[in-house]
Amino acid sequence: MKKSKVTVTRTAAELAKALGLTPADGAEIALRSDLNSKIVEVVQRKSLTHVQVARLARTSRTRVTAIMNRNTKDISTDLLLRVLYSLGYTAKIKFQTAA
Repeated sequence: MKKSKVTVTRTAAELAKALGLTPADGAEIALRSDLNSKIVEVVQRKSLTHVQVARLARTSRTRVTAIMNRNTKDISTDLLLRVLYSLGYTAKIKFQTAA
């Protein structure tokens, strides 16, 4: 049996490169990860249930549970932004030249 090589990455850009993705994909991974982290933080700090968040964001509890479990493969960036906004936060995007 062939051993797999373990690759450790510390940033979304490194992860994208390790997976053979484009730098744009890395930027999207970073953005979605930041949105997800903020949502989880706010929900925990406010001690909200998944049902409460779902009602605020006008989405299903199943989708909120996926977000809280960081399983956002089938969750759109638009929904992440909508959930964040429904929790009383907005996202500010910073533009800079690509490295």
